[in-house]
Amino acid sequence: MAELAFHVWDVFTDTAFTGNPLAIVETDGSLATAQMQTLAREFNLSETIFLMPPHDPLHTARTRIFFPTAEIPFAGHPTIGAALFLAGREGLDRVVLEEEAGLVPVEIDGTTAQFTAPVLPAAHGGPVGRALCAEALGLSEEMIGPHVPGAFAGGPAFVYIPVRDRETLARARPMEPAWTALMESAGVDSAWLYDPDLNARMFSPTAGIPEDPATGSASAILAAQLLANGALPDGQSRHVIRQGEDMGRASVITMEARADDGAIAEVRIGGTAVPVSRGTIRVP
Repeated sequence: MAELAFHVWDVFTDTAFTGNPLAIVETDGSLATAQMQTLAREFNLSETIFLMPPHDPLHTARTRIFFPTAEIPFAGHPTIGAALFLAGREGLDRVVLEEEAGLVPVEIDGTTAQFTAPVLPAAHGGPVGRALCAEALGLSEEMIGPHVPGAFAGGPAFVYIPVRDRETLARARPMEPAWTALMESAGVDSAWLYDPDLNARMFSPTAGIPEDPATGSASAILAAQLLANGALPDGQSRHVIRQGEDMGRASVITMEARADDGAIAEVRIGGTAVPVSRGTIRVP
């Protein structure tokens, strides 16, 4: 019976059993989409990445990334984890991944990887009202801010909800029916919450992810939310994001952005990762 090699790495951390766990599955490129989705559902992690031979031999690997419920064109923690896995195995200091959203170059420095986002973030979806955000999270309206909530996309899409302090962040929970109303209004299935110090949480229950310990793609798209609120100056800026602490899986993400004349020119996401397990799994 055919089997595939897999590896589980914890990403955006240098300590095993923290950060965001990722399943990395090695394939020859012959798996059908339904087979990959079945495997992602079996692992039941926030994301599973499948590695296969690249279309262009100058690149390191082609990839496809899946939630337990659906494929996504790009994601941050699979990019970091897969790049460090490949770099360590093949002795590379630069990895180029062919993702569905486009080419993703990743620079490697020891146990740290930094990628350039393949899609610049932009406004997305419909209106995001402060009152609806508060109701959807079980909070009072005065707990939302000081930034204005907004929805942005850069591959995946998120609604960004600022909260007034760390205590409020810890209290937040998706609350129906307002949660579904917010997702429909914003045209997304995920919300990324943050306080003024960039402590963060991400909820995506309809995508099979009740809460995510670290969300690299959302951290990249955050640049657009900061720009919209006058918090991303021209030139180069660096931001440190801490996520997953309320889940007991502390994660650290670095986001570097360059803005030129009030427009985002580049976003880079960095982090570390550590291996925790490996094995084989049957082909569905």
